Amino acid sequence: MPHAHAPGEPHCCPWWLGYSFDNPLRRLVHDPARICAGLVQPGETVADIGCGLGYFTIGLARLVGERGRVLAIDVQPQMIARARRRAERRRLAERVTFRVCAPDRLGLAGPLDFALAFWMVHEVRDQAGLLAEVRAALGPGGRLLVVAPKLHVSDAALAATRERALAAGFAVRSGPAVRLSNSLLCTAGE
Repeated sequence: MPHAHAPGEPHCCPWWLGYSFDNPLRRLVHDPARICAGLVQPGETVADIGCGLGYFTIGLARLVGERGRVLAIDVQPQMIARARRRAERRRLAERVTFRVCAPDRLGLAGPLDFALAFWMVHEVRDQAGLLAEVRAALGPGGRLLVVAPKLHVSDAALAATRERALAAGFAVRSGPAVRLSNSLLCTAGE
């Protein structure tokens, strides 16, 4: 069963729509440094799952610093191309590996210290499979931050995601406050 909807399917956000919410004004609402404060440290290896146009990829690249690495993954080649261009313009591309994933597999290689799934898990067909793959890639104590848009994802749907994360072997608690969103912080044990 596939993880994500393929481009062109009803629940996959089209790449061109990304510009409507992924723009310079977004920093007023979703500041990557504030949202990921205390979750990402310099020198860590992190993944931006469903990176879209690279908004959080850029923020994560700054947070991990010169010795850190970011894996930016998306199912749409157009998203990856634009994320790469943004990173190159900001001279951060050397910290980022860009990858187009298959709809049914992210292709994560661990160990990762942190993974971000911002406004994308609700678009995934096989959430259990996605969460299990991320859990397997995280090292001991690794963290996954799942952020879901409040107006688009019901409390019941978020509760179901929480249950799937628990079943995948995560310890789950509420994540940091994120405007217009709900979040879950999922931690990998030993």
